[in-house]
Amino acid sequence: MHLLLPILATLIWAGNTIVNKLSAGAIEPAAISFYRWLVALLVLTPFMLPRVWKLRAQVRPHWRKLIVLAALGMVMYQSLAYFAAHSVSAMSMGLIVAAIPPMTMVIGMFVLKTRPSPGMLIGALISFAGLSWLLSGGHPARLLQQGLGRGELMMLLAASSYALYGVLVKRWALPIPNGESLYLQILCGSVLLLPGFLLAPSVALTAQNLPLVLYAGLLASTVAPWFWMHGLLRLGADKTSVLMNLTPVFTAVFAVLFLGEPLQTYHWIGGVLTLLGVATAQALRQRPTTPLRAQECAS
Repeated sequence: MHLLLPILATLIWAGNTIVNKLSAGAIEPAAISFYRWLVALLVLTPFMLPRVWKLRAQVRPHWRKLIVLAALGMVMYQSLAYFAAHSVSAMSMGLIVAAIPPMTMVIGMFVLKTRPSPGMLIGALISFAGLSWLLSGGHPARLLQQGLGRGELMMLLAASSYALYGVLVKRWALPIPNGESLYLQILCGSVLLLPGFLLAPSVALTAQNLPLVLYAGLLASTVAPWFWMHGLLRLGADKTSVLMNLTPVFTAVFAVLFLGEPLQTYHWIGGVLTLLGVATAQALRQRPTTPLRAQECAS
């Protein structure tokens, strides 16, 4: 059971990438971005608001940081993915997201002042080679000649924002329980997304897009995080984080089965290299070392 729940979380998140793709043309990106977190907020409020209210004195000094985390994890990451879905395949989206761990490592070198092990650097280079192969459709030289497409650039920015989110979560180490912190970020994210929602050309809920909103709001934003946190508590961070590598694999399977997307050779090569790099970094990693001001960097 302890292993099953985080695996189910990866399945749900893989399914949400399919939802991202299906939402293109069915609902405005600004609308589904807002509705998603509003649904999660409404579901969680009866359970979390009393607990957050008791911690209000503890939360108050950190509200600015909670807003920044919400902007990165709930607003930029999700909204950019919805916009990117208009021109990027679900399979490519899932494989780009697979590059978040090496992006996190690189950003952590600057923000946390960590010195990754040689194995982690080798893994990151392999992952970025795979990402380059994927983004260029198997012709990396094209990236230098033509640059990235708009959708691919949006997905890279989305992945980078989530990588920075992960680094800042570790950097700040807010003294707020995970559940309460997530709820507060959802609250802040809903507020930040409201102006875009009000300015969207259409925010109507229809029989076509309502199931997509409910999947994103209930399963991907509420159930899956609970499953994942259960895995973290029972299995530990190291064992649970390895399971995240299943998400792009499940995404590729779902894209073929439900969207009929073709699995091209460059998907195989880019995806395998990206995941191989992540696996290499995890297998060869050592405790990262920090300079003399380690305590300050970890605060």
